[in-house]
Amino acid sequence: MKYRTLGKTGLKVSEIGFGGEWLERHEEEESVELLRYAGKNGINIIDCWMPDPKSRDIIGKAMEGNREHWIVQGHIGSTWQNGQYVRSRELKEVVPAFEDILKRMKTDYIDLGMIHYIDAQEEWDRCMKDSEYIRYVHQLHEQGIIRHIGLSTHNPRIAMQAVGTGFIEMILFSINPAFDMRPATEDLDSMFEGYEGTDYSGIDPERAQLYRLCEEKNVGMTVMKGFFGGRLFDAKTSPFGTALTPLQCIHYALTRPGVSSVLCGYDTKEQVDQAISYETASEGEKDYASVLAAAPLHSYTGQCTYCGHCRPCPVNIDIAMVNKFYDLAVQQPSVPESVQSHYEALGTGASACVGCRSCEERCPFGVKVADRMSAAAELFGR
Repeated sequence: MKYRTLGKTGLKVSEIGFGGEWLERHEEEESVELLRYAGKNGINIIDCWMPDPKSRDIIGKAMEGNREHWIVQGHIGSTWQNGQYVRSRELKEVVPAFEDILKRMKTDYIDLGMIHYIDAQEEWDRCMKDSEYIRYVHQLHEQGIIRHIGLSTHNPRIAMQAVGTGFIEMILFSINPAFDMRPATEDLDSMFEGYEGTDYSGIDPERAQLYRLCEEKNVGMTVMKGFFGGRLFDAKTSPFGTALTPLQCIHYALTRPGVSSVLCGYDTKEQVDQAISYETASEGEKDYASVLAAAPLHSYTGQCTYCGHCRPCPVNIDIAMVNKFYDLAVQQPSVPESVQSHYEALGTGASACVGCRSCEERCPFGVKVADRMSAAAELFGR
């Protein structure tokens, strides 16, 4: 298993994570064993948005005696009322629900205290403007009960405001190739429909801006809904008209700027094995770019998706990373110091490009790589 630093939290999280919402579908003993199996195979981050007692008990029992291995995303505002999930900001409901996480997980701290599920601007304003709810979040952080403050959202506009707070250190965000083509919305359900007959041309600008901003400001991202609810695995339900594999979807998410971990849902040990096989998969097995490039209505033409098809470069330029840092920097009035530093750390700069354009022949999206290398060399000074 490979690990990435989750932004400014400094936490080292597994590239493949555990989305826990399927745990309650199975017998408790079976789910406990599944979670322990994932941990033994290097998975160390789990999301617990679920308020139901069964899911929380399962996670607590699976972590027992091994709490230090796990990085837990525990949600503040996900409550269990009359046997149902209810999203709430009322402290009389929020506080007992959060304390219940600690009790059932048999722990005195949560690594990532998540401001739970804000997609609407009105709710963001209500929660963030000195509400009892946000004061409670800060109180938990000051007391060390939550080690870092995070936020879960499906809306890039809300996510960018979260980055701007300065105190939200990471974001749980929904990322897959289909969602990336859609404009911001406050209605999550709409993201799963309405793709037919519409010509989307690559990544939505606001979502691309969010990824660049998270990378620049060192706000980590973990990924939910990476498989588009499984629709991407079937050509009949995929908006691209052709199927992607789980490994291709994982690779797509992990190549977005700022992303550290993809949280997958698992029913079986075999599904865990399939997800973690990403770490030993060939480039061909992870190649999402060829599928997207051939999609009839949804074209990424001219956009670098950092897929790595441009490799190898005869002078050893890491073309995908140069393009990533160029995209990060070009949006700013001047090159951010952090981006310049990351660029310098690459070693071989864009100015080393000899203009052979062999990379352009391999690029599935028709990116004018040599021109971008020239622009990057001018921007970064080498």
